[in-house]
Amino acid sequence: MSKETPTRILLVDDEDDSRSMMARALRQAGHQVVEAADGSEAVAFDLRAFDVVLTDLQMPDLGGRAVLDAVRKQSQHTPVIIFTGYANAEGALDLMSAGAYDYLPRPVDLARLRLIVQRALDWRRLSIENEALRHEGPARSAAPREPLLVGTSPAMLEVYKVVAQVAPTSATVLLVGESGTGKELIARTIHRRSGRAGPFVSVNVAALPEAVLAQELFGQDSGVAAPRKSLFEEAEGGTIFLDEIEELRPKLQALLLRVLEERAVRRTGQVGPTPLDVRVIASSSRDLSADAAQGQFREDLLFRLQVVTLVVPPLSARREDIDLLVDHFLSHYATVLGRTAPVLAPDARQALLQYDWPGNVRELAQTIERSIVLCRGNVILKDDLPAAVRQFQSSGASTEGLDSDWPPLATIERRYIDRVLQHTGGNKTRAAEVLGIDRRTL
Repeated sequence: MSKETPTRILLVDDEDDSRSMMARALRQAGHQVVEAADGSEAVAFDLRAFDVVLTDLQMPDLGGRAVLDAVRKQSQHTPVIIFTGYANAEGALDLMSAGAYDYLPRPVDLARLRLIVQRALDWRRLSIENEALRHEGPARSAAPREPLLVGTSPAMLEVYKVVAQVAPTSATVLLVGESGTGKELIARTIHRRSGRAGPFVSVNVAALPEAVLAQELFGQDSGVAAPRKSLFEEAEGGTIFLDEIEELRPKLQALLLRVLEERAVRRTGQVGPTPLDVRVIASSSRDLSADAAQGQFREDLLFRLQVVTLVVPPLSARREDIDLLVDHFLSHYATVLGRTAPVLAPDARQALLQYDWPGNVRELAQTIERSIVLCRGNVILKDDLPAAVRQFQSSGASTEGLDSDWPPLATIERRYIDRVLQHTGGNKTRAAEVLGIDRRTL
């Protein structure tokens, strides 16, 4: 950072203490910081005069999205970093697609903030030096009515950021994560946000015998009554998702490598190749680099597949999302089953929150669906849950002598505050009034 031209940062936050703390940390790092107490005050500035804009998302009157839009109208070279204590999946995706440089959960880690600001400044310099490297423009279209992804944890926010950045491109993506973490949902979200007009074709590599998989994937002209189109051709103009790619046999690995290299597929017995316009997304529950080192997976194919690698976190790494997922699946499966969404008894919810979910999101979804089917009336009791969930004992602090049917006061308090914030649309001033406390206490 040049001392002759110190960087200018606009910091927009309606919380005085938080704004002062962040401003002090940034000034200590050598930046000039201009503070604004709300979005209305921020957009009154000439936003082109700032090297970086930092803004809270939820503010009275004019929020962070309006600040982002104002910056984008005035300058495509000014990175905007948005922070919020109340996030949602589609919101994160939309903000990143609309041009936000980064998206941080609150409370903001000051060391991470300083690092991201420096990265944003580096991006700005490169953007100005080379007009061709300017980031993608505004988001394409409105989000679907029901988001596929659920979660507001820091681990999921990182996933949303990568999805938003990679979706508009044609890059091949490798999704790595435990079984049941939702890799296909992420692949479908990438496809949905890519703007590709063709279909999404999903293939479970492990589910088919090698000979059948070869016919399905690559097609066949000779030896059959009618030519069989390949699944790559079926996905023309769209996306093909190769699930459990680690199970692909060596012979088929070679054929897939040729398709990726030539961007064309040659059916068995076909005279010439058929050109393809297909985006490839693959998933694996194992570390393919370890498989490649042991000779079980072609290293050259791995290089082609992992243009972008996205690590999908297990549910154990995003436990704060369990409550949201439970409510999401209650509503979803009630609709699917044609029933009114049932009430979840407190001890049942507590059991769901404490369980370690080795089967990840898939196991949680199946548990909720099963409980809706088995519950009597319109209430899911703890007895309606699977035995593994009911009888699970957390390895955390001992609760001996306590009534395990009742969650801790802090848990109830947090849930109630979350519901009030939902009711007020994230408006902290209104939420504090409803709660009967001052805003600083909230």
